Amino acid sequence: MNQWKNQLYYGDNLHILREYIPADSIDLIYLDPPFNSNRSYNVLFKDESGQEAEAQLTAFEDTWHWDKAAEAVYHELVTDSPPQISKMIGALRDFIGANQMTAYLVMMTARLVELHRVLKPTGSLYLHCDPTASRYLGVVLDTIFGIKNFKNEIIWQRINAKGNVQRKFGAIHDVILLYVKNSGKEIWNQLYRSLDPVYVEKMYRHTEEGTGRQYTIGDLTASMQRASSGQLYEWKGKRPPPTRCWVYAKEKMEELDKQGRILYSKTGYPRFKRYLDENPGEKLPDVWTDINIAFGGETLGYPTQKPLALLERIIQASSSEGDIVLDPFSGCGTAVAAAQKLNRRWIGIDITHLAIALLKYRLKDAFGILEGESYQVVGEPQDAGSARQLAQDDRYQFQWWALSLIQAKPVGGQEGSRKGKKGKDRGIDGVISFIDDAYSKPKQILVQVKSGKVKSGDIRDLIGTVEREKAALGVFITLEPPSKDMNTEAVSAGFYASPGWNRNYPKIQILTIEELLNGAQVQMPPVRATFKAAEKEPAENRIQNHLWG
Repeated sequence: MNQWKNQLYYGDNLHILREYIPADSIDLIYLDPPFNSNRSYNVLFKDESGQEAEAQLTAFEDTWHWDKAAEAVYHELVTDSPPQISKMIGALRDFIGANQMTAYLVMMTARLVELHRVLKPTGSLYLHCDPTASRYLGVVLDTIFGIKNFKNEIIWQRINAKGNVQRKFGAIHDVILLYVKNSGKEIWNQLYRSLDPVYVEKMYRHTEEGTGRQYTIGDLTASMQRASSGQLYEWKGKRPPPTRCWVYAKEKMEELDKQGRILYSKTGYPRFKRYLDENPGEKLPDVWTDINIAFGGETLGYPTQKPLALLERIIQASSSEGDIVLDPFSGCGTAVAAAQKLNRRWIGIDITHLAIALLKYRLKDAFGILEGESYQVVGEPQDAGSARQLAQDDRYQFQWWALSLIQAKPVGGQEGSRKGKKGKDRGIDGVISFIDDAYSKPKQILVQVKSGKVKSGDIRDLIGTVEREKAALGVFITLEPPSKDMNTEAVSAGFYASPGWNRNYPKIQILTIEELLNGAQVQMPPVRATFKAAEKEPAENRIQNHLWG
C-alpha cells in the first residue's frame, strides 16, 4: 500500500490482495461475497460437466462455475497450501462434486487464505453469507483460522415475514460468521441494545425520592468461583451464604454504603440499589432482529445492498477510530461508507467498474469527498492507451468506466455483474438527470459511448435518439478522435436553452476519453442526479483525509 489514507481497487480481489495488501496490515475485514441464494438448491449442487447442467445454468452466468479457472485454483490449493487446507478442500470436492458450490468454496478458500494473511494479530473477520453456503464456509474458516478463533455465528433477520413459501419455513435470515486472528487479543468494543420496556417496568419498580431516578434492588453476592481473600468477611453482622461471597471488597462496600447505594432488608441483609440510567442496556446477542434490509432513502437500487446500520454495528464492535477496514467485495460500498462515517480508514475492492463508479458517487453525495483528494482509485485507466486496452479486453467494463467519468447512470448495467444486460438499449448507454429550476420536471442528458471507429452517422443517430426521447441534451463519448463531419453535425443540432440558469448549452456534445482524462466536463446546468443519491451525512461525519499511519 502507498501513503494514501483510503483506496478503491478495481480488479480481482485475489490479485489485489496478493500484490497490494501487506501482511498484518488490516484491523477489520467485512465481506459479502456474491452468491446467488435464490438459485434452486438442487441446481447449485448439480455436476456441471453435462449438457443438462449447462442448459440449466445459462441464466446464471455471473455466479461461480466449475471451469478452468476454478480447476486451476483448486490445483494451487491442493499443491501449495498447508496440509490442513489441502486435505480440507480435497475432501469437500470429493463430498460435494465438481459443481457451482464447490467452485464457490474453492474460490473463497483462496481468498480467505489471503485475508487471514493481511489481518493484524488483533484483527477480526466477518463473513456475510446465506444459510446454503454458511455450513461449508464454516468448515473452510475453521481450517484457515483455527477452531479456537471462531467467535460467533450471527443470525441477522433481514425481513419479518415471507408469504410465498411452500413446503418449508420462510427463509428470512442471513448468517454472519465472526472469526479473529488470535482469540483473546482481538479488538472488542462491547455493544448494547435497549432494554425491553416490559423488563424495565417489571424490574425498575422503585423511584428515588428527590431525584426521581428509577432503580431496582439487586443481590450483593457472587459465585464462590469469584472469591478472593478480600471478598469473604462479615458485613454488619451478616455473612454471605456458604457457597457465595460478597461482590465487592470491604473497602468498596464501605464506599457504596456512604453513597446510599446499599439498602437493607427487614432482617438487615444488604442489598444493592441499581439505577436504570446507569444500565447501558442488554449486551448484544448473536441474533439481530432490530435491523431490516435497506429501504427508503437509504437504498441506492443495488440488489444486494446491506443496511448502513448493520455495517456500523460490525465496525463499532471490532475496530477503533483510525483503524483500517477492508471490504474485498465492495459492491455499492456500504462497508466503505460506514467506515468513512465512523472515522475509520478503508480499502474497497470490486471487479466491476460499475461498482467502483457507484461507490465514487456515494462518497461524493454522502460525504462530499472526491477521488484524488480524499482517496485514490487503483486499477482504472489513467491515459488513452490504458483506456484502449480496457475497451479491447471488455467493452462493458470500458463503457461503465467511461460513463463514470461524467457521473452518468449506466443503462443496461447489472449491479454485481461483469456483463451488461442483453436486450435493446434504444441507442442509450447512460443517463444524467437534472432539475433546471424549482418548478420543472427532471430532465435528461442521454449518453452514448463508442470505443471503435466513429462516423458522422453516429451523431445523427444520437440527435434522433435525443429527439425521440425528448431529452434536453446528448453526449457522445468516443475513444477515437471525432471527424470534422461529426463536429459539424453536433454543432448543427443547436442549443438547449436553460430556463433556470438563463444560459445556452450545446444540444449535442462530443467528448473524447483523452479530453475527459484531462478534466473536460459536460456543459450542463450544475444541479444533477446520477445514481440515486446517497443521503448526505452530517458535517461532523465528513472525515478529513489523513495519510496512512
